Amino acid sequence: MAASHSPRLEGPGLFKHTQPNVARTPKVVLDADAIERSIRRIAVAILEATSGVEDLTLVGIRRGGDALSVRIANEIAQVEGKRPPVGTIDISLYRDDAATALPNPKIGPSEIRFDVSGRQVVLVDDVLHTGRTVRAAIECLQDHGRPARVWLAVLCDRGGRELPIAPDFVGRTIEVGPKARLDVWIDAAGPDRVVLTEGQ
Repeated sequence: MAASHSPRLEGPGLFKHTQPNVARTPKVVLDADAIERSIRRIAVAILEATSGVEDLTLVGIRRGGDALSVRIANEIAQVEGKRPPVGTIDISLYRDDAATALPNPKIGPSEIRFDVSGRQVVLVDDVLHTGRTVRAAIECLQDHGRPARVWLAVLCDRGGRELPIAPDFVGRTIEVGPKARLDVWIDAAGPDRVVLTEGQ
C-alpha cells in the first residue's frame, strides 16, 4: 500500500524551517594566566616606549579600564620600583551619541589627582572596538590639561574600527564578528577572564 501524503504538506515553500533558539555557549579566550602575561607585556612595552616612570601616568577609562590601569601600574612598580600615578575618567558626557543614547546617564566621577600637562599619559581600556570611546576619552583628558603625549593601551583589540584610532600597546588581538560580544572580567567575581559569545 502506497504511503499517503496530506495535500497541505505537498509543494515547495509551504513551510519554513526555523532554527531552534539555541543559546550560544560563551568561550573563554583568555584565562587568568593569559591575562597576567598580557599585562606584564604591556607594562614592559610602556616602559620601553616612555623611557621610565618619571613623567608617566596611567588613566583608566571607566569602567573597563580602571581596574586594568591599576594592574598595569602595579606591574610597572615591580619592574621599576616606583609606581606611576593612576587616574580614571568617565566619558559618558563626551560620547558622540550622548544626547540620544544617554538621556539619563549614570555618570561616575573622573578622578585625576595630578597634573597631566607636559606628561606622558597612557589611556587604558579593556577592549578596543569602534574607537569612539577612545575619542571621547581623549577629549575628556584634554579638559584636565595638555599632555606631552597620549598613548593607548588595551587588553584586547577586537577590530571593527569606525575611527582612525590604533592602540600603541595591545595584550591580544582577537577577531570578533560584528554581532559577537567580548566581555572582560578583571578583579570581579570569579577568576580573571575574557569571554567571547558569538552572535546569532
